[in-house]
Amino acid sequence: METTAPTPDNTDRLLLLDGHSLAYRAFFALPLENFSTTDGQPTNAVYGFTSMLINVLRDEQPTHIAVAFDRSEPTFRHEQYVEYKAGRTKAPDEFRSQVSLIFEVLDALRIPRLSVAGFEADDIIATLATQATAQGMETLIVTGDRDAFQLVNDKVTVLYPVRGVSELTRYDPAAVLTKYGVPPERYRELAALVGETSDNLPGVPGVGPKTAAKWLTAHGDLDGLVDAADQLKGKAGASLREHLGQVLRNRQINKLDCEVALDAAPRELRIGQWDRDEIHTLFDSLQFRVLRERLYSTLSAVEPEAEEGFDVELSRPDPGELEAWLAEHAAAPGERVGLAVTGTWGRGTGELTAIALATAGGPAVYLDPAELVEADERALAAWLADAKRPKAVHEAKGPMLAFAARGMTLDGVTSDTALAAYLAMPGQRTFDLGDLVLRHLQKELRGEAAADGQLTIDGSAEADAAEDLAVRARAVLELADDLDRVLEGRGAARLLHEVELPLVGVLAEMERAGIAVDADHFAGLSASLGGQVKECEQRAHSAVGHEFNLGSPKQVQQVLFDELGLPKTKRTKTGYTTDSDALTGLLAKDGHPVLEHILRWREVAKLKSIVDSLIPMAAEDGRIHTTFNQMVAATGRLSSTDPNLQNIPIRTAEGRQIREGFVVGDGFECLLTADYSQIELRIMAHLSGDEALLEAFTSGADFHTITASRVFDVPADQVDSELRARIKAMNYGLAYGLSPFGLAGQLSIPPEEARLLMDEYFEQFGGVRDYLRGVVDRARRDGYTQTILGRRRYLPDLDSDNRQRREMAERMALNAPIQGSAADIVKVASLNVDRALRAHGLTSRMLLQVHDELVFEVAPGELDELQSLVREQMAGAYDLRAPLDVSMGTGQTWQDAAH
Repeated sequence: METTAPTPDNTDRLLLLDGHSLAYRAFFALPLENFSTTDGQPTNAVYGFTSMLINVLRDEQPTHIAVAFDRSEPTFRHEQYVEYKAGRTKAPDEFRSQVSLIFEVLDALRIPRLSVAGFEADDIIATLATQATAQGMETLIVTGDRDAFQLVNDKVTVLYPVRGVSELTRYDPAAVLTKYGVPPERYRELAALVGETSDNLPGVPGVGPKTAAKWLTAHGDLDGLVDAADQLKGKAGASLREHLGQVLRNRQINKLDCEVALDAAPRELRIGQWDRDEIHTLFDSLQFRVLRERLYSTLSAVEPEAEEGFDVELSRPDPGELEAWLAEHAAAPGERVGLAVTGTWGRGTGELTAIALATAGGPAVYLDPAELVEADERALAAWLADAKRPKAVHEAKGPMLAFAARGMTLDGVTSDTALAAYLAMPGQRTFDLGDLVLRHLQKELRGEAAADGQLTIDGSAEADAAEDLAVRARAVLELADDLDRVLEGRGAARLLHEVELPLVGVLAEMERAGIAVDADHFAGLSASLGGQVKECEQRAHSAVGHEFNLGSPKQVQQVLFDELGLPKTKRTKTGYTTDSDALTGLLAKDGHPVLEHILRWREVAKLKSIVDSLIPMAAEDGRIHTTFNQMVAATGRLSSTDPNLQNIPIRTAEGRQIREGFVVGDGFECLLTADYSQIELRIMAHLSGDEALLEAFTSGADFHTITASRVFDVPADQVDSELRARIKAMNYGLAYGLSPFGLAGQLSIPPEEARLLMDEYFEQFGGVRDYLRGVVDRARRDGYTQTILGRRRYLPDLDSDNRQRREMAERMALNAPIQGSAADIVKVASLNVDRALRAHGLTSRMLLQVHDELVFEVAPGELDELQSLVREQMAGAYDLRAPLDVSMGTGQTWQDAAH
């Protein structure tokens, strides 16, 4: 955290926060449905609290800090008034599950958190503020409890949230007087007169803040007002006389205790050195990518995180001299060179703006691609393409695309430091080079002071840019060596060198190729879907008798629950939920036609948005060039962006129409699709070794029918569609860590019935039961799960005190080996097919990998050979006990090629 320069003791600044008050406000300020992890852990309270904390640390720059929390035990105030805070609704489960997460954030930031049995957070804050004032310290109190206003003085300021926790208003003595008409020392008396609903402290009926402030000003204080109570006229005076005992009780109860026995004094709360690795691990699990970037961009550690930078001896060869520099510094066999580039890339192409190479010995070179003469261009191209010249690059696919756009090939990459870090820490969401070198090398991404004569570039701005890029190249080189050691220790080195690194080049080629699209088809489909959207709107309006905005949750709530009086769904802060699951359940219960129209409208509108997003993505060559991401999913699955081809639905007729817009390109014969049949289930059978399950695969009959026959004890020819659907949900659900509750939701049956179904399943397939139990036990013991190729997923939450996080980690432990192994196999298959295409000299090419499916563009006359080659390479990607089975299809469009 960034602090001011060391200051005299009498100007030290203490920041005190009321933890529960602020967390509760954050919970209701941020929509629950928008803040949760992909595994279902709500995060709105911890996100809002942490965001507020970062902002206040940045803006106020305290030297000392603590966060106070309430406890569950009754306080001394309950002894004085048994009805104190009575009637408060129980905190939602979604909030309570986040309190421990807030504790983890504070612990990772080394921020003390304090609580004392029998006292509230306000009392702890009051005690510390009083002590700090006596010691000459400034105190800032961040709280949503107005009782803290009684603490305000020349040394104590309250920061009070006025909108959620994102906007804080400063209350010094003048601000309190302006707001309430009394000075801070009289605020407790004003509150005693007015009352506090949240604390169940009723005030004097008919007396508001203005009347209370007028009385206190006129009579000096509450004691003076009590003495003069008989003189007050009107209803307000009578009301005060009737409720005097209540007012005096309120004053006693809302007095903050400034003498709580604490384990820490103000000067012992100096901001500590926070743990970068802990922050990474925690923010990864909470999926706080943006918040982590804000933390690192606005706050630095109290102590310098690294004293050391990187030494480079930077030069810029004269035209025609690059070959000589490379021969002298970058030609030693097996000696890796760091490579860093700047430029832009995406949509299958790229453009270079600068290149830097750095060696382990220190010499580095900076190149401006626009200024390379022909001889230097040739020398660079030859060195880049030489597989015997090992290179370390950070996020190599982008540079590969940029070099390819200049007609150059980048080969010999023996380390991609981003990929290596991903394999070492698969739960992490970002792999910034500066952050990685700080964590692994304890160095800053900067150059050490350059010796005279090292820089030969004219112009300070250009010199700085050149040195920065050379430093990156040197940092990549050193980081690669460190990550090599880490991966060796974690058994992931082979996975990097034999799978992930070779796949970078394959993906780059797939991105360059892209896939042809039929723009007219997409335009027509958009128009058709637009018509259906309007039709759904009109039918919904007719069903209720008036127009309303189907895209507005508030208006949908009003129509369904206020006007039509339909059964209430789950309550949220903004009303009753209208998400698709809730409306689908409501439709099954009530059957009102407007529900069907709303659901259909959402489905069609989503499809239209997908189509409309695809239309502008076609490049000048008439093809869409998606970007494949290797470092997103912790399981190792590929994802894609711009567009997300993994997200195109195929289970509805309209979704399949979208795939009809992806077509074979000019000069090619057709598209070929090939995917694995039931790969996750085959992996589950392989890993569990369950003989009955393996037999079901090798019988040649329909797998789900055979397993249903065993579970329900009926002949295979008597397994109807309902029984088959139930077992299919079970088969796949177990591979994804499905719980009885989740199965019940999928099959629309009671949880107890789902539990009985799972028991019946495990009676027949005991090997699966034993395997699944063993996976979690082994992961809890080892701290990670592992795929068939050694890809690990670390699961620290298996031992979490937070039940929800622990259960999520258990589900991850169940599905990670199966999902990750499937991802490994598909990647190996892609590599094998790519090598075979080159070895056989085919001009057909691989275009896409979507889930377990590969899509190819078939050159004229090569279909039969390509089918044989693809089937052989995919089926042989891994030797499972339930052998891999490949399905294929061909056609002029992606949809026509479905099978």
